[in-house]
Amino acid sequence: MEKTVYERSLDLHKEHKGKVAIVSKVPIKTKEDLTLAYTPGVAEPCRAIHKDPSLVYEYTHKGNTVAVVSDGTAVLGLGDIGPAAAMPVMEGKCVLFKAFAGIDAWPICIDTKDPDEIVMIVKALAPTFGAVNLEDISAPRCFEIEERLQNIGIPVMHDDQHGTMIVINAALRNALPLVGKKLSDVKVVVSGAGAAGVAVAKLLAGAGPYKGIVKETAKDVILCDTKGAIYTGRKEHMNPSKEELASFTNKNRSAGTLAEVLKGADIFIGLSGPGIVTSEMVKTMAPKAIVFAMANPVPEIMPDEAKKGGAAIIGTGRSDFPNQINNVLGYPGIFRGALDARAKRITPSMKLAAIEALASCVTNPSPEKVIPSPLEEGVAQKVAEAVKKAALKSQ
Repeated sequence: MEKTVYERSLDLHKEHKGKVAIVSKVPIKTKEDLTLAYTPGVAEPCRAIHKDPSLVYEYTHKGNTVAVVSDGTAVLGLGDIGPAAAMPVMEGKCVLFKAFAGIDAWPICIDTKDPDEIVMIVKALAPTFGAVNLEDISAPRCFEIEERLQNIGIPVMHDDQHGTMIVINAALRNALPLVGKKLSDVKVVVSGAGAAGVAVAKLLAGAGPYKGIVKETAKDVILCDTKGAIYTGRKEHMNPSKEELASFTNKNRSAGTLAEVLKGADIFIGLSGPGIVTSEMVKTMAPKAIVFAMANPVPEIMPDEAKKGGAAIIGTGRSDFPNQINNVLGYPGIFRGALDARAKRITPSMKLAAIEALASCVTNPSPEKVIPSPLEEGVAQKVAEAVKKAALKSQ
């Protein structure tokens, strides 16, 4: 019997003992090599950096290195599996940084869930890395952690929030004209009020850091958690993050289940769990509906079921279906641009530039292609150039 993709992946990881390794940029074969790379020669770049700290970018790997930091509390669709079990995902992310943007990244899986400790650890790592990618840290802690790390001198971005948001919005830029709709006319329902769902809602509603800087916002955005729609006045299962969300979403204070609020919606964005949407639910959506079901590895609704329900454009987070809406299309170029600009943070304008660049990578959008493939050449480079330009403009 042919092995499943999961069995083949297990074999690959076992054979190679993981996916990353350190490779020397310089040879160590002669006494001269040792003299220059280590003692006594290495003392001179140390003295130079001590005299002028900015030279660390000239004499070390810092300007091309990203730390991928996780506590393992929100890994893929697997949930809180801990830092050790999160390592294969973080290694994979590092491999993709290298493959798509030439960035040397390293997994840092830390054994604490305490926001204070995570902030302390990342701050302590800042001298070694050019940027930090926070990954798979559960909400709402991830919001506080990212916010507290914005002034450490290097870019820190929680990719589950912003990378996902950027790719979704790039796909929507190309999808909406295909169904003859404008963002300002549509009702959007987002399933999942975690890191990605919050970031998506803020941009679509023009709230938070995007207030006053986005050209167009959705007519309405409704977020659903496991208890149903979030709205101002809901009493149960609320927290400060959801209270904030309620203040700028769900204008009519619609209550009810996901199935109930999905009626008449133009767009469904799934950032939650497997199999929670049916073809019957899609049938209740507005004509020419857009369905982005991105739970991994099993989406909220499989593409054939969404099509049966009448969806005009369908995307998932998977590579085995058309329209793979995955943050691998975003973060390599975003961090490449930030590193090349020596940016101190990744700003809203840099994120908006990434959206425009990514959307423009599809020259002739169709229902089967509203976003480029992660394997297409030049995607990360185009995003990087746009992000770098936006960063330099704001400096």
